[in-house]
Amino acid sequence: MFNFQNIYLFFIASLLLNLTPGNDMLYVASRSVSRGVKAGIVSALGIFVGCFVHISAAVLGLSFIISRSAYLFQLIKFAGAGYLIYLGIKALLSKPNLNSTDEKPAKANYRQLFKQGIITNALNPKVAVFFLSFLPQFISPVSPFFKFQLFSLGIWFDVQGTMVLIIVACILGKTKDFFRKNPKVWMIQEKVTGLILVGLGIRIALASRK
Repeated sequence: MFNFQNIYLFFIASLLLNLTPGNDMLYVASRSVSRGVKAGIVSALGIFVGCFVHISAAVLGLSFIISRSAYLFQLIKFAGAGYLIYLGIKALLSKPNLNSTDEKPAKANYRQLFKQGIITNALNPKVAVFFLSFLPQFISPVSPFFKFQLFSLGIWFDVQGTMVLIIVACILGKTKDFFRKNPKVWMIQEKVTGLILVGLGIRIALASRK
């Protein structure tokens, strides 16, 4: 069903792409430093689920429509950008209740973080266009199993990317205790997190279809 050489090249290319810092990695990194390892992993799993939207769209041909429709692309792009900017502003305006080094920041709402991960990925049209342009390069367009192969490669790319994000969460999430013991640094970190989210939103808003 698959050409071995194509699969070999796909594994290498997908790994390199997933190791390249992008919106998803920056998002998980900011959540991990801010809320800890578990929050980062939950955010990564949310992104994993959100990616299914793009995989399904690519298989069903919706990504092609999005890549060709300026209106749809702009609509989804600004919805996703607006959501990230909203989260960023919310973090910038937050005032952590840390009166002493013994106090802990509010417990993370993991269900909310999971949903935010889904939304931030699902509303990024660049991901949809990426799947449409990247995955078919490793599949024969005349193959009777084209859709199945496209779905399989998409799943592998999603799983591989999620594993990378979980590793990032585990590494950076360990710094949470440092920020918890240093209230002023924690407050600064919250603002940095907000700036990162706003920056990601602006980056998506300025994205083009090409």
